[in-house]
Amino acid sequence: MPARDPQSRATQPGPPTTVPYTPTPAPVRPERPEGDGARAPSPPAMVQAAANIKEMGTDRVPQSPPDIHVLTIVGQVEGHLQLPAQNKTTKYEHIIPQLVAVEQNPAIKGLLVILNTVGGDVEAGLALAELIRSLSKPKVSIVLGGGHSIGVPIAVAADVSFIAPTATMTIHPIRLTGLVIGVPQSYEYLDKMQERIIRFVVENSRISRDRFRELMFRTGELARDIGTVLVGEDAVREGLIDEVGGLAQAVQRLNRLIAEHQARRMTTADGPGAPWTAGAPPAAGLGAGAAPAPGAGGAPGLGVPDPVPPGTVPAAPPAGWGRGGPVPGAPGVAAGGTGGRLPAAGPRGSTIGPAEGSAGDPRGVR
Repeated sequence: MPARDPQSRATQPGPPTTVPYTPTPAPVRPERPEGDGARAPSPPAMVQAAANIKEMGTDRVPQSPPDIHVLTIVGQVEGHLQLPAQNKTTKYEHIIPQLVAVEQNPAIKGLLVILNTVGGDVEAGLALAELIRSLSKPKVSIVLGGGHSIGVPIAVAADVSFIAPTATMTIHPIRLTGLVIGVPQSYEYLDKMQERIIRFVVENSRISRDRFRELMFRTGELARDIGTVLVGEDAVREGLIDEVGGLAQAVQRLNRLIAEHQARRMTTADGPGAPWTAGAPPAAGLGAGAAPAPGAGGAPGLGVPDPVPPGTVPAAPPAGWGRGGPVPGAPGVAAGGTGGRLPAAGPRGSTIGPAEGSAGDPRGVR
């Protein structure tokens, strides 16, 4: 192989040469005071303000207190089928996690449900209604604009429901879409689905079953359908909604329900039905005499009763003592005591204190 020309070897590229990169620090710009000496907002705050102006039309968005969660159900309730993009929808898979968080978050004291919906999927709407009803925290609903079709069960699922004077609610039979087989089983299934809605509305409102069915199957009021449209006071007069009111009335009632709910919880925790803790004075039913001594009667915290004179028949154990054989040397003390008095059967068979439930609910216990 012939040797390469020295000139060609000189022009042959060699290995690449790397130069270490040393970043140059950016110059620090001092913040200049504006106006009366106030500092200019930081860039993140300016970006957030610009985003608020673009989305909300204002640079300041008011924040609601953390103890009340506001749940909005607007447009059409979207269930198992995805609706077209131009439809304003409320996806039930977005609402369910919010309701679970409301139940589990101790910082949230109440739920405010705002409805302006035309209805939607029957099973999805009933699922939301059942979740709202089963919440242990106070909840208030308000119908603004409209609460039609499956929005009726969602509205009545709260403890107290409001409706704006100009809002409307449409009650009509359910409809089926898609392929329908003309067999008796199809009609029976349709009637069962309709019965679920009727039963839920009747159980959670003051309207009677016969009256609700009458409104549902009324003819001559809707142009292309059968049913009834109730406006504001009509819904209250029929017993479907509790009161006519706006946002201020709904928030005031929710705050009142929250206060009553907290008072009931404190009464239950500190009342007669509360368990007796160590260091507390002996409860009724303990024998008089020495102070409560740990381990007496087979349980900590039971006091030793007064000694019975010789030759007398010991009295029956006081109410609230545990059952068992007498302890030798301590007549009247039953072995296997509970460490305090046993709670008597209350309204729920659990505590002596007031029962949880219906205080503040105009419909009472459901």
